[in-house]
Amino acid sequence: MPKLTETFAGKVPQTKSGTEKYWDSEIKGLVLFVGKRSKTWYFQKDIGGQTKRVMIGRFPVISAQVARQTALGFALEWGRGAGRTMQIGAPSLQRATEAYLARPKLRSEAHKTGVRSQFELHLKDWLRIPLDEISKSMVVERHRAMAAKPSSANHVLKYFRSVWNHARRVYDLPECPTMAVEWYEERPDGTIIKDLSEWRHAVDKLFNPIHRVLFEFLLFTGLRKTEALTLEWKHVHEDRIHLPMTKNGRSFDLPITQVHHEILAPLRGLGRRWVFPSPKSSSGHLGGRLRFAWSAHAHRRTFATVAIEAGVMEEIVGRLLNHTPLSITGQRYTKPSIDALRPAMEIVCQELSRRIEG
Repeated sequence: MPKLTETFAGKVPQTKSGTEKYWDSEIKGLVLFVGKRSKTWYFQKDIGGQTKRVMIGRFPVISAQVARQTALGFALEWGRGAGRTMQIGAPSLQRATEAYLARPKLRSEAHKTGVRSQFELHLKDWLRIPLDEISKSMVVERHRAMAAKPSSANHVLKYFRSVWNHARRVYDLPECPTMAVEWYEERPDGTIIKDLSEWRHAVDKLFNPIHRVLFEFLLFTGLRKTEALTLEWKHVHEDRIHLPMTKNGRSFDLPITQVHHEILAPLRGLGRRWVFPSPKSSSGHLGGRLRFAWSAHAHRRTFATVAIEAGVMEEIVGRLLNHTPLSITGQRYTKPSIDALRPAMEIVCQELSRRIEG
């Protein structure tokens, strides 16, 4: 083990990936963490079977001499028992993410899978780094590196911020470094299906019959793509579709009519569990990108647009789409029943059918 001097800290090279740890040969517990972009002084000690670590500061802002003096002070204090009140070192991004996703009321499994995949794709080199070593400059640089897809850049770093703030409840962390990010302006696509007769013709030309049913089902329910793809037959009832967990973290019941049963009829018997089965998929149901002239979300927007144009109140349309109401009354007190929403669903289906035939 080397003596952690100013010369040593200055000459030790940054890593190409991950973090290297250099322990001081004289002061037990003093360690220099060297990553791709930063060098950080820590004092670490095992107390009561747990590793406790406290950050001293970053080099060269904190010199080797100051780090050594600070470490000696910690060694003295912890030797007297003060270390028992110190926190365990900040968790890695990987550990913090899993703790965040383990919350019982955190949205759906699909959302959790999405966060993990986004971090694996865009923040993979950060996963093993302690949170307190991820700096503002690192966050800003990563956000800029994703500028080609501004919406993705914003979402990934906002997910990171959620994970950080959740960890901050337990660990002594500063304000999230995303405070330095200038978020990109996001302009919603807003695409809707303007000509439903043209849409009908395009659907009928699809080679896969399950895809044909899927897009018709999306249009007549307004469901999100993932909600439809993961729908199970046991949740399709005579009068409603039940979704045990949705994007906003709660269950949802959507009223359905005879039209919906007629749409799904060709799929009956194709699979015991999934409404939209796929023998080639590891999940057993359709997934991934579906090639079609209009996106799944364009179908959802069209459902909402047609509903409004047919005279359905905006608040009721929001209920059918499972949007969270903006008002306190809407969130906490108003809970329309399935039967109360059914007339609105019938109006929407009638109007969609009329426009398709028109």
